[in-house]
Amino acid sequence: MEEERLVTGGFKEQEDEQEKSLRPKTLNEYVGQQVVKDSLNIYIQAARERHDSLDHILLYGPPGLGKTTLAAIVAAEMGQNIRVTSGPAIERAGDLASLLTNLSTGDVLFIDEIHRLSHAVEEVLYPAMEDFALDIMIGKGPSARSIRLDLPKFTLIGATTRAGSLSAPLRDRFGILFRLQMYTTEELMQIIKHSSKVLSIQCEEDGIREIARRSRGTPRIVNRLLRRVRDYAQVRGKGIITMDMAREALNLLQVDDLGLDRVDREILTTMMVKFEGRPVGLDTLAATTGEDAVTIEDVVEPYLMQLGFIMRTPRGRICTRAAYEHMKLPMPKSYVQELAQGQISMMDEEVKNENQ
Repeated sequence: MEEERLVTGGFKEQEDEQEKSLRPKTLNEYVGQQVVKDSLNIYIQAARERHDSLDHILLYGPPGLGKTTLAAIVAAEMGQNIRVTSGPAIERAGDLASLLTNLSTGDVLFIDEIHRLSHAVEEVLYPAMEDFALDIMIGKGPSARSIRLDLPKFTLIGATTRAGSLSAPLRDRFGILFRLQMYTTEELMQIIKHSSKVLSIQCEEDGIREIARRSRGTPRIVNRLLRRVRDYAQVRGKGIITMDMAREALNLLQVDDLGLDRVDREILTTMMVKFEGRPVGLDTLAATTGEDAVTIEDVVEPYLMQLGFIMRTPRGRICTRAAYEHMKLPMPKSYVQELAQGQISMMDEEVKNENQ
């Protein structure tokens, strides 16, 4: 069901052309991530003064925050070409070798979802990143021999939503590491103003703020909601996005004040009502709601945990007081008693041995 959700930061193929038209082209146009921008400005200027290529860069953080956009901007600021691919697309070592041998000096190779590279492909990537060389085996069996091809100096930019899934040898070969942060409402408002100019949409300040605060701190989501609210305002209003138009449109899309959609609320309601606030395991929650366990863990749960609506305990997942207040549901008496007695404690996100 993830593909139907408007508030997921994941990329949707049908939005490719629309996304490209809205993306900033320079660091000055790029909104937010000020620390990353300031650092990149220095690194890019230094590399250009030395007539050298940039160190390899690793960008990590939740989906939809602009990792691909930032990679394209780095290439543009360096005055170089960029080749874009993804981890799952590079199935064999030969695929990577073909990409690398077609690069020119200073080019940028962008690999999205780099944590999904196979071990065999990673082994080819190590000498390419470190020594700008490619080791190729010719022949098989006793007659097999290895030859080394020199590669032009290039910059690898890797993007991942799971930095912890990268192998240590690969992670250590990146000279520059940046974690992209969630955007503030004010930053998202700037993005809406830019996008509305590109799309020729008339927006009032209150309408812009209403869309921004329901966009889960994610530029991709804010642009997606802006287009849907534009459609609503065009049909039901005068084509101008006011606060009332934005509220009506987003309520129709079932996106509430905090950016929660139907799936998020269904997960919370299931935990609060069906399980009466008792701890519930991931597989049990998936079976009860009909959602895939991986989707719940990777797509739904992270934002609910950022809001402080869900906690992981040794016995399973539970909803917090803030979640009950947002959903306007009474807290179970047993939950209140356990909370008062200090029996409910926070567990580290990486807890894997849950009682299903």
